[in-house]
Amino acid sequence: MSKRYEISLTVRVAFLFISLSLAAFCLANAKYNLLIMLGSLLIYQVVNFIQFINKTNTELAQFIEAVQYRDFSLQFAEKNAPVSVRQLRKAFNQINNTFKQLSSEKEEQFQYLQKVLELVDTGILSYNAEGEIGWMNESLKKMLNVPYLRNLSSLEKRDESLYDAIVSLKTGSNNLVKIAGKQVLLAKTAFMVNNERAELIAFQNVNEAIEDTEAQAYQKLLRVMTHEIMNSVAPIASLAGTIQNRLNKENFPKSEYFDDIELGILTIKNRSENLLKFADTYRTLSKVAVSSFSTIYVRDLFENVELLLESNLEQKGVELEVVMKDWEMTLEADNALIEQVLINLLINAVDAVKEASEPKIRLSAYVSDEARPVIEVRDNGTGMSVEMMDKIFVPFFTSKKNGSGIGLSLSKQIMALHKGAILVESVEGKGTVFKLIF
Repeated sequence: MSKRYEISLTVRVAFLFISLSLAAFCLANAKYNLLIMLGSLLIYQVVNFIQFINKTNTELAQFIEAVQYRDFSLQFAEKNAPVSVRQLRKAFNQINNTFKQLSSEKEEQFQYLQKVLELVDTGILSYNAEGEIGWMNESLKKMLNVPYLRNLSSLEKRDESLYDAIVSLKTGSNNLVKIAGKQVLLAKTAFMVNNERAELIAFQNVNEAIEDTEAQAYQKLLRVMTHEIMNSVAPIASLAGTIQNRLNKENFPKSEYFDDIELGILTIKNRSENLLKFADTYRTLSKVAVSSFSTIYVRDLFENVELLLESNLEQKGVELEVVMKDWEMTLEADNALIEQVLINLLINAVDAVKEASEPKIRLSAYVSDEARPVIEVRDNGTGMSVEMMDKIFVPFFTSKKNGSGIGLSLSKQIMALHKGAILVESVEGKGTVFKLIF
């Protein structure tokens, strides 16, 4: 192939030399007509020679430009190509095909990674030094309840505290924040893309893990506490009862302190028995368990609860509105436990609306955007402060005079057993919404 190129080049140079020699001869012998014809031939030979030399350079420039702009669709014709450039075109095409294959593999890997990141529960956000969002996955969009973010600064208008937490977060560190009432762990790292620094933040929902840890700690505390109380108080109650029986049966000499002693022993006995009942009641928090899951219609669940509380609602003048978009909606749950949760929430709602001019409770059910069944209990009562909402699920915490502080704790534990959650939203003076998410 290289010999053909050399022969072609030699022939062109030889013809050019001969033409120049003839032109010099014609000029020396004043044969101007022939000189004009030779001049035209010389011009054609020079142009052809330049094209011959530049052919390779032009195609090399096209190839380099195609690589620069990653246009691997360019193909150089080999079949009818001049012998001088056929080998070069073949090499270009081979390199182009290799680049095309590498680019295709890289694109496939990118698409695969993108699909994986879309499927994980962890939210992913990347942005550059100017705050321009490079990418955010579907999990983060759902977590923040936004369809799209162009710049990090637009997040400041939606959630200023979250924006401040992201901006102040240092590379390699993490921070715990609240997003829509859920505990979310932020972790930050950095990497280089096209010689530009990019920040990557992972949003890990740790709410369930924290709640599970808290529930286990509370259960352990309750088991220890009830065990110690019952072991300590049971002998006292028994001994007080024995002494009281002996005082009643035997004829002890009456003295001025006899009535006081009898009253004191009776008080010890009564208080001990009440304390034992108290401990036995709260022991249910550590023993609650799902007895059986079954498919239940939400309409039947609502009907049963409404029937149980009908007289109580009428006595207190509270209007109960039941709203369902789909009357065929079902749940996979323990009917008795979920019914108990709804009763707890509705009784709390009745207490919350007692000072409202037109007390009203709304019980509704629907399917969320994540295709999860949701039951809502909404009231137009006094509402709660942020501090109160942080405490209401803590065992034994109550804001009522005669409250036990067990209802909401038990409800939260029941929802955890159903792999669900109970959320609360409240505004002081406007009302409260409890959501059971299955």
